[in-house]
Amino acid sequence: MIAEWILEQTTDALIYAGRDGKIVRWNAAASHMFGFSKEEALGASLDLIIPEHLRAPHWKGFDAAVASGVTRLGGRPTLTRAAHKNGQKLYVEMSFAIVKDDDAQVIGSVAMARDVTERVERERAARAAAQTQSQ
Repeated sequence: MIAEWILEQTTDALIYAGRDGKIVRWNAAASHMFGFSKEEALGASLDLIIPEHLRAPHWKGFDAAVASGVTRLGGRPTLTRAAHKNGQKLYVEMSFAIVKDDDAQVIGSVAMARDVTERVERERAARAAAQTQSQ
């Protein structure tokens, strides 16, 4: 029971998808970040939160990780784009892990995500301002 409380109450979005890329676990932080309720997300494809232009590379990486049992980044977080239910594009920092059963068989993938849109936009504005001043 404590594991459920931890997963549900963590402030980072937690998304678990089976080998087929369908969402099986979606915590409250994921609902808050992406705008989709648990009922809307469960059973849906991960395409729900992946911007259309990133879907092909996402599925290439997802399929490779599921097939090999390892992620390309080895759990290191990466900055990527995601889509909110209202159509807004988000910058998210995500880390991914392959989930294996007791027999070391891949059963899915888990991602932890944090919305860093404000930080990325602030950094871009600062770079643009610095570039304008240097001209």
